[in-house]
Amino acid sequence: MTALLRTVLAALTAALVSIVTPAASAAAAACTIDPATPKRQLRAMWISSVANIDWPSRTGLSAAAQQAEFRAWLDLAVAKRMNAVVVQVRPTADAFWPSPYEPWSQWLTGTQGGNPGYDPLAFMVNEAHARNLEFHAWFNPYRIANHDDPTRLVSTHPARQNPSWRFAYGGKLYYNPGIPTVRDFIEDAIMDAVSRYDLDGVHLDDYFYPYPVSGQSIPDTATYQQYGGSFGNIADWRRNNVNLLVRELDQRIHAAKPHVSFGISPFGIWRNSGTDPLGSRTSGLQSYDSIYADSRQWVKQGWVDYIAPQIYWHIGFSTAAYEVLTAWWSDVVRDTGVQLVVGQAAYRAGASGQDAAWQDPAELSDHLTDNRKHPEVVGDVYFSAKDVKADRIGAITRLVNAHYTKPALHPARGSAAAPAAPVITSATQGANGVQLTWSGSGTSYAVYRVAGSPSAADPCFFADARNLITTTRKTTFTDPTAGGTQTYYVTALNRTHQESAPSAGRVASGGSGYSVVIDNAGSGFTASANWGTSTYSTQVHGSDYRFADPVAASDPAWFQASIPSAGDYRVEVWHPANAGYNSASPHIVAASGGNQTVTVDQRSGGGAWRSIGTFSLNAGTYNVVGVSRWTSTTGYVIADAVRITKL
Repeated sequence: MTALLRTVLAALTAALVSIVTPAASAAAAACTIDPATPKRQLRAMWISSVANIDWPSRTGLSAAAQQAEFRAWLDLAVAKRMNAVVVQVRPTADAFWPSPYEPWSQWLTGTQGGNPGYDPLAFMVNEAHARNLEFHAWFNPYRIANHDDPTRLVSTHPARQNPSWRFAYGGKLYYNPGIPTVRDFIEDAIMDAVSRYDLDGVHLDDYFYPYPVSGQSIPDTATYQQYGGSFGNIADWRRNNVNLLVRELDQRIHAAKPHVSFGISPFGIWRNSGTDPLGSRTSGLQSYDSIYADSRQWVKQGWVDYIAPQIYWHIGFSTAAYEVLTAWWSDVVRDTGVQLVVGQAAYRAGASGQDAAWQDPAELSDHLTDNRKHPEVVGDVYFSAKDVKADRIGAITRLVNAHYTKPALHPARGSAAAPAAPVITSATQGANGVQLTWSGSGTSYAVYRVAGSPSAADPCFFADARNLITTTRKTTFTDPTAGGTQTYYVTALNRTHQESAPSAGRVASGGSGYSVVIDNAGSGFTASANWGTSTYSTQVHGSDYRFADPVAASDPAWFQASIPSAGDYRVEVWHPANAGYNSASPHIVAASGGNQTVTVDQRSGGGAWRSIGTFSLNAGTYNVVGVSRWTSTTGYVIADAVRITKL
C-alpha cells in the first residue's frame, strides 16, 4: 500500500467517523488526556536467539527447558506491561521452525540442522497469544554465519550447495543481495513462516549490506557487472537491491495476510545534514551510504507499516542526540501512514563502560518523556530481553513506574471496520474479586472500570488508559483489585486493533453474596500424576488446564472451596472444547445429601462458564467438585476451572 493511499484512507475514515458520530467525536475531543496513560502504545522487547543472547540461554537444553525459559520471557513482558515481543526466528540463514528452505538453527541444539523435538515457532506464537502479546517474527535477511568457513555449514545448507549465492566479508558469510535468485529465496523462506503461522508482524533488523570493515571491499563487482547495467554506480545499485527486497516483502506479506504488520528497525541515522540537507543534525555513520539502507525512502514510499529506528544514543549526545533524531524521524513519517516506534538501548543503561548519561537511572525514562512531544511516536521496543530483566540501576523499573502504570492497546493499523460492541453477561462480586464474563466477536477485548454507577457511559471514560484495567483474548476476567461500587465496560478489538463501541455498563452485583472461582493452577486444586498439563487450547481459563485419559477408575481431579454457610449454590465449570475431548466427562458434586454426578460433553461449549446445576452444599472447607476419569467414552477428560455461587 502506498503512502498516498494510506493517507487518503486515513482521511476518509476520519471524515466518515465525524459524519456518523459527531457528538461522540466532539465529546472525545473535549476530554482531558493524561499523557502518562496513553490509550494506545506499542511496548515491546527484542528476544535475540543469535549466539544465545536471550533465548535459549544456551544450546542443548531439552524442549521442556527451552519452553520454560520462553514462558518466563513472556511473563516478564507481561509484568512490565508490554504488549508485544519481537523474536528472532531466522538469525543466521537458519530456522526456528521446520522450514523446507533452511536448516534448523544451531542456536537450538548446538548443531545446525538438529531437530529440537518440537516446533518452537508454533509454541512461541501460541504462548504469546495466550497472554495477549503480539508476536513479531524477526528475520535477519542476508547473514549466513558469524564465521567465513562454508565447510562448517551443514551439508544441505543452501549457501553451501550454491556457492555463487554467497560472499565472505569481515570474517562472516553473507548472501549476495544483488542476485535476483537469492532475493527470491530469502523472500520465500520468510513467506513460509508467514503463511504457516499466526504471526502478527514480520520484522527485519538493521543488517542489510554488511557494516564497513576497514581495508576491505564487498566482493560483488562481478555481480554488479552482471545485473547493474542500468545504474551509474555500484552504491545506487546496492541500495536498489535492498529496496527491492523491502518492497517485494511488503507486497507479498500483505497479499497473503493483510493483517500482518511489516516493520524494519534500521540504524538510527539515515544521512547527516552535512551530507544531505534532508538528513538529521548528526555526524555519525550514515546507513544510506555505509550499508545501503535507504530507510527514508521505505517510509516515504509506504513500503513498511512501521519503522523502528535504533536511536541508541543519550539525550544531548554530540554525535547523534536522542532528541534530535526523534524529531527528525517524526518529521519523516508525518502524513505517510507509517507508524514510528523507537528502538531503545536498554543494554546501555547502567552498563559498565557506557557514557555517564547512561549511569543515570532516569535516562531511558526521559526518552519516553521526550517522545510525548511527538504524536508520531507510537511506542518503543527495547534491546534486549536480558537487559530488561537485569534492570541495572533500576532504569527499567523507573521507566515502567513513570510510563507504563496502565495497560495499553496496540496502535490501530489500516482502516478495517471495528467489531460490534460486546455484551457483559455477568459481573459478580466473589471472594477473589469481581468475576466478569461477556460475549463478543473480537480477536481481543479491553476491560474498563469506573468508580460508582454512572447513568451513562461518558466518552471520556475511554479517551485514555486511566480506566483500562486489562486486555485479553478471553471472554472472562477476574478483577482482584475492585473495591466499593464499580461499573465495568468491555470493548472488542479486531486483528488490526480497531476498537468497538463500549458495551453497556455493568455494575458488579453482590458484595454480600458469595462466589468463588477455583482454577486448576490454584491452591484449591489437587490431582494425581496421571493428569497432564496443557496450554494447547486458546479457550483455557487462566494459564493452562489439566487432561487425562479415561479409565475404569475414578482418580478424580478435585476443586476445593470454603463454603461459608449451608444452602443452595450454582456450580459452573469452565473447559476448553475440542473434537478429541470426552463426550461424557463425569463431574462429581459433593452435595449435602450425597455425591451427585453430572456428565459434560467437552467436545463443544468450551471457553465459557457452563452451569451443571444447583446443589445443596454443607458449610466448610472440602473438595466440592471433582472431575472423574471413570467413563467408557473416548477422548481426554479435561479439568480447568470451577465457579461456585451462593443463590
